[in-house]
Amino acid sequence: MSGILYLVPNIIGPLEGALDRESLDAVIPDSVQRLAAGLDYFIGENAKTTRAFLKLVATAHPLARPLQEIRIDELNVRTSAAALPLLLEPLLAGRNAGLISEAGVPAVADPGATLVRLAHANGIQVRPLVGPSSLLLAVMACGLNGQSFAFNGYLPVEAVTRAKRIKALEDRSRQEQQTQLFIETPYRNGALLEAFATNCRGSTLITIATDLTLETELIRMQTAAEWKANLAAKKVPDFHRKPTVFLFLAQ
Repeated sequence: MSGILYLVPNIIGPLEGALDRESLDAVIPDSVQRLAAGLDYFIGENAKTTRAFLKLVATAHPLARPLQEIRIDELNVRTSAAALPLLLEPLLAGRNAGLISEAGVPAVADPGATLVRLAHANGIQVRPLVGPSSLLLAVMACGLNGQSFAFNGYLPVEAVTRAKRIKALEDRSRQEQQTQLFIETPYRNGALLEAFATNCRGSTLITIATDLTLETELIRMQTAAEWKANLAAKKVPDFHRKPTVFLFLAQ
């Protein structure tokens, strides 16, 4: 009988600055921590981050094995498709495993989705566990349409192509009254906000949600015209190099 692939949520912020029980307990249910502590095989986006998470869990729940004996295989953007079946071999042999992302929930805006698909194809049971999703938290708090929304991932970096894509998605947002979600490499946050403010109509509502679940959390909604004016006056939040979700809704 195959093992179970558990989708284990992680905290959203950097683990290096959150090595205390309060940080973990605030976003990860105790039952999830206990289950994770009982696993001895993890598939992580980053092995170092996975170890840091397990060290934090171990402060309240003894690990199934000493940390150095827990198997951690990496699955990230550099993992080839040919390597995926190897990650599932222990599960097919009956061993349970935890799939964990660097931050938040795995398999959402995360390379783990490809492994989940392959697990289903091989008849492996997949069990998602409760934890923080920056995308859903942003939808909850954005003040836009929470009934209809679409996650678009990253926009093109090249300015002209990006502008065309923004305008196309703004048209869709206006026609369907659908909130559009985006993420960006944190050091490009300012450039993306400027692209939205420049290419969207002045009445389009734009929300930024930064450092969700952290003490430095910031969520702000303004029209494109207001963001454009604040950018010109250099009166925008300090969100450089901070994980941020961008959302807009055309009026």
